[in-house]
Amino acid sequence: MTENDTLAPAEDSETEPATLSGQELLVQEGDIAGDYLERLLDIADVDGDIDMDVEGTRAVVAIVGDGLDALVGPHGQTLEALQELTRLAVVQQTGVRSRLMLDIGGYRANRKVELTEIGNRAAARVLESGEPVKLAPMTPFERKVVHDAIAAADGVHSESEGVEPERRVVVLPGA
Repeated sequence: MTENDTLAPAEDSETEPATLSGQELLVQEGDIAGDYLERLLDIADVDGDIDMDVEGTRAVVAIVGDGLDALVGPHGQTLEALQELTRLAVVQQTGVRSRLMLDIGGYRANRKVELTEIGNRAAARVLESGEPVKLAPMTPFERKVVHDAIAAADGVHSESEGVEPERRVVVLPGA
């Protein structure tokens, strides 16, 4: 076994990405995640296809197919847990923290549309009333989508407040 076959210590993790370009590292993350998820689907005896892509600075892996609701779970909780496990599998093999995004059955894509609308409605309410609007607690992914929607609206801005799992977006008047 060579030195490269072992997990690099944390202090050496900065040198590992130098061997791969940013894009190549993201493709490697997607490949590792895809292999991990394929094994998981086999163990769970669930049919699904794995799609991998790179969007910006993040590897994106999707499990597509029918009957995947159990892998999403209530309010996407199982999906969030599977994403974290998949990120850990990537870190174990690369030694580099992963920002990989996992979607299952289109849940995140559909949720992104819903959250953008929630952000737009909250911005409109703040512009109309001049009063801040506090939204329900959300996951980091959900808050990011809402913050992006608010950032696109003139005359309002947003902040996050609270502590997980009760962290929420607050929409405020002014830019």
